[in-house]
Amino acid sequence: MSVEPSWDFYRSFLTVLQQGSLSAAARELGLTQPTIGRHVDALELAIGAELFTRSPNGLLPTDAALALKPYAETLAATTAALLRTASGQRDCVTGTVRVSASEVIAVEVLPAILGPLQETYPELQIELSASDTIEDLVNREADIAVRMAEPQQDALVVRRIGDIPLGFHAHRRYLERYGIPQTLADLANHRLIGFDRQTAYVRMVMKRYAVPGIEFSFRSDSNLAQLSAIRAGVGIGICQTGLARENPDLVHILPDAFSIPLGTWVAMHESLKSSPRCRATFDVLVKGLQDYHRYSTSA
Repeated sequence: MSVEPSWDFYRSFLTVLQQGSLSAAARELGLTQPTIGRHVDALELAIGAELFTRSPNGLLPTDAALALKPYAETLAATTAALLRTASGQRDCVTGTVRVSASEVIAVEVLPAILGPLQETYPELQIELSASDTIEDLVNREADIAVRMAEPQQDALVVRRIGDIPLGFHAHRRYLERYGIPQTLADLANHRLIGFDRQTAYVRMVMKRYAVPGIEFSFRSDSNLAQLSAIRAGVGIGICQTGLARENPDLVHILPDAFSIPLGTWVAMHESLKSSPRCRATFDVLVKGLQDYHRYSTSA
């Protein structure tokens, strides 16, 4: 009679895979290194294959480990969702809600919305995932997501917030030194802040909304890093007009010639609409982001 491997074995395996060593995985999980080693050994015995090989750079995953990885990740997401569901009591706004949003929205906008919610419901706990990677709501990688692309999956409750405008902005200090561009063509003579890698999305945006052949002299794939560079006076970059308005030293450049509409939606799995904590969080996010949208688009 075969025995199903414990979930603990998969969790230890996945953490070693993510961290690259037994010791780092032990620190991450709060266990001892020998315990992590026993878990990996037990999983290898159960599946009949080696999962890691040793190298000067740490433990390297075998083909068997890479094949197991997506299933272990699904187990981790399902377990986290189960714990979040179990943490909530019926008819009470209590327990944990995991919210996924882009880096900029998560850091710059959502804390001011979610903070008062927790003041109203002290037993509510928020997990805020700040990442430009889309988390799967159907597989419950997150309970609620703020998306900058229209959700395409079925079985979701979705509210469209509207288009948040993006535009060129620069610090007054930079403009006092280098002048204010009067046309899009003038941007070629300025220090521009943008993306490091020319992905299909970046190429589409630059082709549709900007001057072809524009070059970035300060590059980062992090939208937060780009925003920080704009605020520091490094050069001219693209950011949300609502965020720029909060800083009197940031100037909107060429507002009539350049604007990118950033569609915004709030979504959650339809099975959660009867959950008091998820419903309360969803409604507050919709209301707060609608207020932010109005502020961003007001004259």
